[in-house]
Amino acid sequence: MKKRVVITGLGVVSPIGNDVNSMWENVKNSTCGIDFITRFDTENFKVKLAAEVKGLNVEDFISRQEVRKLDNFTQFAIIGALQAYEDAKFAEINKERFGVILSSGIGGLETIENNHEKLVDKGPERISPHFIPMVLTNLAAGNVAITLGAKGICLSVVTACAASTDAIGTAFRYIQSGDLDVAVAGGAEASITPLGIAGFSVMKAVTESTDPKRASIPFDAERNGFVMGEGAGAVILESLDHALARGAKIYGELLGYGATCDAHHITAPDPTGGGAIRAMSMAINDAGILPEDIDYINAHGTSTPLNDKTEVAAVKEVFKESIDQLAMSSTKSMTGHLLGAAGVVEAIITTKALEEGFLPPTIGHKEKDPDCDLDIVANQGRSKNIKYAMSNSLGFGGHNACIVIKKWEDN
Repeated sequence: MKKRVVITGLGVVSPIGNDVNSMWENVKNSTCGIDFITRFDTENFKVKLAAEVKGLNVEDFISRQEVRKLDNFTQFAIIGALQAYEDAKFAEINKERFGVILSSGIGGLETIENNHEKLVDKGPERISPHFIPMVLTNLAAGNVAITLGAKGICLSVVTACAASTDAIGTAFRYIQSGDLDVAVAGGAEASITPLGIAGFSVMKAVTESTDPKRASIPFDAERNGFVMGEGAGAVILESLDHALARGAKIYGELLGYGATCDAHHITAPDPTGGGAIRAMSMAINDAGILPEDIDYINAHGTSTPLNDKTEVAAVKEVFKESIDQLAMSSTKSMTGHLLGAAGVVEAIITTKALEEGFLPPTIGHKEKDPDCDLDIVANQGRSKNIKYAMSNSLGFGGHNACIVIKKWEDN
């Protein structure tokens, strides 16, 4: 018999708050985390805006000596995981049944750029001896496992912008099966760098808007690309019996997970929405509920013309007659797009939405698009008691991942 899986810890580093409570208050207040890039000089760049992490003192969590050995994405991952672990308030834990499943879409990009510059300017002997461990995508998970002493399975999921939702889904399966009691799952990204911004810019994937309030505008008729974000999120997943035995605070219950591939194009979604339709349907079926039971979807909603249109069409196909009862917003309008960390940050927001009965907004919305004519909770969030919610993540490579979360009720 499959074990029930619950969420007992939350941690986040984001453009709208460096802990869960701060981020959630900013979500409720429709706060935009997008501004002009400060990390590097954008004079020769068409892209001027990003959603940077602000005001984070890394040395509150990681020693100065260790910080020098870690790329920003790993620093973010460790901080998010430490927050989630501390939030879960374990008195004791069997570390051999405690796993880590963390993701990143790109990994240590800034370290690659910096060390390539040293190679060109100063020669091969001047590259950092920590270069390889700093750039490897899996070493966010590895460093978190070392930090927390987690000796169960340790995996790094790399499925582009679906990665941290897939990390949550993978951890969910390991706990369901009884292979783990507890897992920290999530993702981290730190790609607001010259190469990262330039690479997405020449693809025409990111907006060239210079108005922070009209840059990430999912479902708006004038949307023209996503805004790069950065940060990390982590959730503690735990079998229900393990959580109840230790008297844990439970935020929500993870009920279902679905994952598919479009097998269509490396960057463009299948215009039929077939992969997204199947992933959403799989997650709903896995949860043992019906489409009409879902009250809210945290959309992938990137603010790109094709993605938003395709996702809305897919949602309409899955929910059919119940579509008028469904709210669906994109919190990327506030956080920007955190790539491999997007799914977990949005899963945390979705969990808080269920816990508090509040629908997060899609901010910056002005121009209606007839192809995106759902209730997108435009501009201001609103109170509503919701029981079941879904979070969608769709990534380059045709990856589609969806999870279903239920409001925790003592049953």
